[in-house]
Amino acid sequence: MSSSPILSRRSATSPTTPTNGKSESFLDYLGTLGRKKKLREVEEAVNIEEEGRQAIDSNAQHPIIDALPEEFVLNELEERSMIEPGMINNHDYQELLKILVNWINDELSEQRIIVKDLEEDLFDGQILGKLIEKLSGQKLDVVEVTQNEDGQKAKLRTVLDQTNRLLGIQAKWSAVKWTVGGIHNKNMVQIIHLLVALIRHYRAPIRLPQNVVVNLVVVQKREGHLHTSTVTEQLTGSYDELGMRVEPRDAFDTLFDHAPDKLQIVKRSLINFVNKHLNKINIECYVGPTGVELDPNQFNDGLLLIFLMGMLEGYFVPLGNIFTTAVDPVLEATSNKETAIQPDNYIDSSPINKLHNVNVAFQLMEDSGIQVKQKVRAEDIVNADMKSTLRVLYMIFTKFKHL
Repeated sequence: MSSSPILSRRSATSPTTPTNGKSESFLDYLGTLGRKKKLREVEEAVNIEEEGRQAIDSNAQHPIIDALPEEFVLNELEERSMIEPGMINNHDYQELLKILVNWINDELSEQRIIVKDLEEDLFDGQILGKLIEKLSGQKLDVVEVTQNEDGQKAKLRTVLDQTNRLLGIQAKWSAVKWTVGGIHNKNMVQIIHLLVALIRHYRAPIRLPQNVVVNLVVVQKREGHLHTSTVTEQLTGSYDELGMRVEPRDAFDTLFDHAPDKLQIVKRSLINFVNKHLNKINIECYVGPTGVELDPNQFNDGLLLIFLMGMLEGYFVPLGNIFTTAVDPVLEATSNKETAIQPDNYIDSSPINKLHNVNVAFQLMEDSGIQVKQKVRAEDIVNADMKSTLRVLYMIFTKFKHL
C-alpha cells in the first residue's frame, strides 16, 4: 500500500516521450532560430560595411569637421582653422589645387617625386625641402629621412627658415602666413599661401586663378569649450604679371620709371645691333612703324637669341638640339597627362620648348663669358618680360658691340 503513492508520483513526474510529429516541429523551430540569427549577422555585417564606406567617403571630403572634439586638442584660447566644407568643391579652389600639385610635380619630375595630396605629402618637410632646393639651387642641411614627429618638425623648421630668407621675409617684422605648427598640422590654407608665394617669387611661368577666396571655420577653445566662427581668406590676388621682380634694381628700372625718352634710344640701338647680325641669315626683328617697337614676344621662344649668339661667335647652331616649330610634340604626346605645363597657364603655347630654347641660349651666353644667369631667369624671357629681354640684349650688346 505504501509503495503505490511513490509509484504514482514517479509515473506522474517521469517524462513522456513526445510523438514523432512534435519532435519534427521542435527541430524545425531550432533551425528557424539559427537561420534568423545568421540573417541578422549578415545584415549587421552589411550595415557595418556600408557605414564604413560612408565614413571613408565623408572623411575624404572633410575629415576635420566630423571629428572636431577629437582632432582639435586645444589649449585655452588656442585656435585652429580649416576650410568650410561647402568650399571644398569650389571650381576655382579645385583648379588652384590642381595647378599647385602639377607645378610641384613638374619641378621635381627629374627626381621622380610625385605629389598627389598637398596636405599628406608636404606636412613633414621632406618633399617641401626638395622643392626649395630645386627652386633656389641651394642644398639644405637637413636629415634626409625623419620618422618621428620631433624630427619632422625640426626639419620643417629648417626648411621654412631657409624659405623665409629666400623670400626676404623676416618673421619678426612681417606677417608670415605659414608656421611650422600649421604646415605640420596639415593646414591647407597655410600650405597654399606658401606655395603661391614661391610661385610668385620665382616667377614660375604658370597662371594662377585670380582672386580665389575661401571661407574658413575658426575653432577656438574658451572656458573649456570649442567655439567656432567663419572668416574669409583670400588665397590669390589680381596679378598684372606672372611674378614678382626679384632681381636688384638697375639702370633699366630707372629708365622705365624716370626716362622713357632715353629708353627709346636704348631700344633703337639694341634693335639695330640685333638686326645688323641677323640680317646676314635673312632674319629680321620686327620693329614696327616707329622703328623702336621692340616686342619681347619675338624673343620668348629663344630662337632669335640662339641664332644671334651663333652669328656673333661664328658657329653653326645644330637645329637638332632646339625646337624650331610652334607645335609642341612633347605636349601633344603627353596630352592626357596632368601637368602644370598647359597653354592656358602660360602667356603662349609650347612653353616646354620655349624654356628649353632659352636655356640653350643662356648656356651659349655663359660659354662666351656673359653672366646672364646671375641677372635674368629663363622663365622671364619665356614670359616676354620687357625688362628682362632688354637686359639680355644689352649684355650681349656690351660683349659684342665691337663687331
